[in-house]
Amino acid sequence: MGFEIDAVVGYPINDEMDRVLGLAEAVGEPVTVTFLWEGREEAERAVLVPAATLAFWEHWAPTSYPTSDAGEENRAAAQEPELAHPAKFGTFTLFRRRAGGRTAVARNGVVVAELLDPDEAHWLQEKARNVRQGFMDPKQKAAFEEFLARQASLDDQ
Repeated sequence: MGFEIDAVVGYPINDEMDRVLGLAEAVGEPVTVTFLWEGREEAERAVLVPAATLAFWEHWAPTSYPTSDAGEENRAAAQEPELAHPAKFGTFTLFRRRAGGRTAVARNGVVVAELLDPDEAHWLQEKARNVRQGFMDPKQKAAFEEFLARQASLDDQ
């Protein structure tokens, strides 16, 4: 990732989530977050990607993130996660998506960021960068073709 900020968020006291989500929104860059949820032993890592950045990545990424080839039992569990009420943290609300495992982050009814698995965020960013670097808009392509047409052939040099 271009630049990375690590933030550790425990149980959302003193508006920790509000500050971290506000930080991601302010810098306009992905923020790696480690969640230490109350009642869980393991920490959960995710990348908080501002909505505009994610839209840019998804525009340029040629395909969607590949799913793992887990067994049928795991795939069924992954496709039908348990429904939960949206979680409120200060002015933000987290909506866990049933498909894909992403969590949309909304403020005042507007999605401002999404929590993604770190591998998916890295994959999206890399794919978007690679495709975008190989893209020429039509005017640029025409100008380049004209430039090439004016060049002397290798035999003449």
